[in-house]
This record gives sequence, C-alpha cells and structure tokens, in this order.
Amino acid sequence: MCFRILNVGVFGWRKGKVVMAFRPVFVVDLVKPYVAERSVDFEYHSGFSVQQKQRSVASLHRSFGVQFPELRVLEVSSKGNVELGVRLSAFNLMIQHGPFGSYSVESAFQSSKVFVCGGPYVDLLEVSGREAKKDQRLVKSGDLLGFRFFSREFPLNPLTYFYDWLYASALWRNRILLEQVLSYDAFTDIEYNPKRSINCQARSVAKVVGLARAGILAEALRTPVAFLELGYSVPVDSSARIDGRFEAPEQRKLF
Repeated sequence: MCFRILNVGVFGWRKGKVVMAFRPVFVVDLVKPYVAERSVDFEYHSGFSVQQKQRSVASLHRSFGVQFPELRVLEVSSKGNVELGVRLSAFNLMIQHGPFGSYSVESAFQSSKVFVCGGPYVDLLEVSGREAKKDQRLVKSGDLLGFRFFSREFPLNPLTYFYDWLYASALWRNRILLEQVLSYDAFTDIEYNPKRSINCQARSVAKVVGLARAGILAEALRTPVAFLELGYSVPVDSSARIDGRFEAPEQRKLF
C-alpha cells in the first residue's frame, strides 16, 4: 500500500474513492504513565470547516468503537460536537490565577517557553490561546530549552511533562468539568498530528482520568515534583532546573 501525506496534514491513503487516515486514541490506563495510545484507521473527510472536522471525528469514533465497543470516547477540541469536549480544549480551559486574572491553558503554555534567544514571553498571557500560538517570537528565538511558569522551571523531559502538569492543574481547579470527564474512557483530538506536535490535550485528559481512577490524582498534583514522580516511568532528576541550578522540591508550589 502506498502512503502519501495529504494536504490536510495527516498521513493517509486512498481506498478507492475514499480518503483514509489514522489518528491516535488515548485510552485511560491504571498503571504508569496512566494513558495508552491506540492508532485507529478511519475515513477522513477533507476540508477545514467545523462540519467536516466533526464528520471525521464521528468516523474516527465509529472505527474505534468497532475495536473497543465497551469504551466511551470523547473528542477534546474546539471542533467537537459535545460541549464538554469543547470546554476541555486548551483554548477554552481557563486558569483562574488570583491577581494575575484568568488565561487559557494554551496561553499559559506558550507564554512559558524558554528559548536560546528569548522567553518566556509572559505578555502572551494577555492574549487568546490562538493568538499566543501564532506569535512569531516562538519560531524565531532559537531552540527550546525548557519552560518557566512564573517562579517554577520545568525541563524538556519527559516530553509532555510540563504540558500535562499545566493541563491537569487547570482541570483540577474546575471540579465540574473534572467530575464530568471521569465518565469517559478514551479521548481524541482530530487536530492533533503526531508528526508535527508533541503535546496533545486528549492525552493530558486521559492521564488525568487515569490518575484519578488510580486514586492518586490529588497526591500527584500536590507539587510538580510529585506529578513527575507518580505520573511517569522515565527516571529523571526531579530537582533539575533548565538553567542548571537546583531547588528543593518543597519550594515548588502549584501556582
């Protein structure tokens, strides 16, 4: 079978007149790292409209349901047709941060990036997540070194550590959304392309649910170091800072 990259940014192929593609589905797990990944082939509906995206989501979920009929799946993106999934999008999930006001998870993530030639660009907290993601400084500041979120610094490894912690911390603060999402077993993001991106909100949600079902979500979110130690299998130096200095774990607070 001959594969080619479609202009919609996913790996796919044609099966007769039907365009096929694949996407990862992130399934809740009860052991580290508390999320498992399943790749699913499905009929892709090309186009950039929300309606076409939702048709692709429905196709992806049908294909997943054939393999795992016992699992309840939710699309986590602004392109979903379930309100909960739309509200869980990193563009929409807000962090209420006292005197600093509120900002989206996406804005917080982009504003925390530290590069060789600049950053963190904290002014991105004041714009929408979509605006923050498109800021040209993020692609013109050299290699990414790590993340600095206010007074705390995070390494690049594990690769999804900072994004997962940031997303989980925001969701933990919104108990209504957290309670609702715990009834789902698997999560997708139709916009996520693993060939272009590392972090995925669907993966982060699955990890939160996995930690919750394992009974350790509250403990994991006690500190960033606890989240690292409880949530990942890769051995790392949990006290390392991106600038080579160190700080005691007890000095790190949630926000």
